[in-house]
Amino acid sequence: MSGGVDSSTVAAMLRAAGHNVIGLTMQLWNQRRLAGREGMPESVQGRCCSIDDVYDARRVAQQIGIPYYVVNHEERFEHDVVRPFVDEYLSGRTPIPCSLCNNHLKFDQLLVVARQIGAERVATGHYARVSYDEVRNRWLLRRPADHSKDQTYFLFGLTQEQLSRTLFPLGDMTKPEVRDLARKHGLALAEKPDSQEICFVPGGDYKRFIDAYLAEQGESLPDTAGELVTTDGHVIGEHNGIHNFTVGQRKGLGVATGSPLYVIQISGAQKQVVVGSDEHLYSRTLRAKRVNLISIDVLAEPMRVAVKIRHRHEPALAVIDKPGDDEVLVTFDEPQRAITPGQAAVFYDGDVVVGGGWIV
Repeated sequence: MSGGVDSSTVAAMLRAAGHNVIGLTMQLWNQRRLAGREGMPESVQGRCCSIDDVYDARRVAQQIGIPYYVVNHEERFEHDVVRPFVDEYLSGRTPIPCSLCNNHLKFDQLLVVARQIGAERVATGHYARVSYDEVRNRWLLRRPADHSKDQTYFLFGLTQEQLSRTLFPLGDMTKPEVRDLARKHGLALAEKPDSQEICFVPGGDYKRFIDAYLAEQGESLPDTAGELVTTDGHVIGEHNGIHNFTVGQRKGLGVATGSPLYVIQISGAQKQVVVGSDEHLYSRTLRAKRVNLISIDVLAEPMRVAVKIRHRHEPALAVIDKPGDDEVLVTFDEPQRAITPGQAAVFYDGDVVVGGGWIV
């Protein structure tokens, strides 16, 4: 229970259906931890996994009459999510902390806790669907009925064992239907707005967060300053650190030319930021590693799929092939804009998630 309307509605639904329900909230990050440090706000409210959310979740549990516990996973969250987030940016990549959190905590540690308290399944408020395919003898992860709320992009790392013990009760519902159901159950937070930001980065300013986090750790921001170069190798300026850039960025490059320039590539080893025109942002291929397959056991031959390269990206037709161990080569029918290392590439066969991996 995150304290939002989705997971609260799931708890109320399952309770009303006669299930024996236990509410669990994962305490992942102390929102006051960096408060007041340079660039950080004095207080943070209305954030996913904040103290306010814990209060809201506890209130819902009390209202619907279920036991409720807060499980502290701050240390694990910092080790598996926050620190990799910082390190990825400092290496010139653009990470997705929500996917790391789902893989390492919400569908890993939460299932461990479930076993410890004797629960058979874990239910969440994610918009996704799970089913068992007897022909394939595999559990399948599928896109929800409401594609505008689809969260399967962040769930590509789920294993067969995790899927076998997970329920997504909102998979066949739209967000307005969920809010209506919350009202019918009399939940006070039926109108609570959705959280859009990374839970541990106040205001979405990851650069200031990295500065404040490293200062708290007693570490200096590494010197990643270097050259701004064009796609044909000409040096046109300097930058003050590769972590200040992401592929596709246009503003804040610090150089003025006659035509718009975009970040095309970030080279951590050379500390170079490669810039070019919009047309240079398009590519037909990508490589992904640390691949997790869901609907199939192995990628034995090239497979026709649709691929998402970011959460809001419309899946694009492509062929996936396996050139080596734990690596997938994606070749798109049409060039895609701003393929970004550190993000995920998730493969779909219709509404079924074939699998996914991390773009390198």
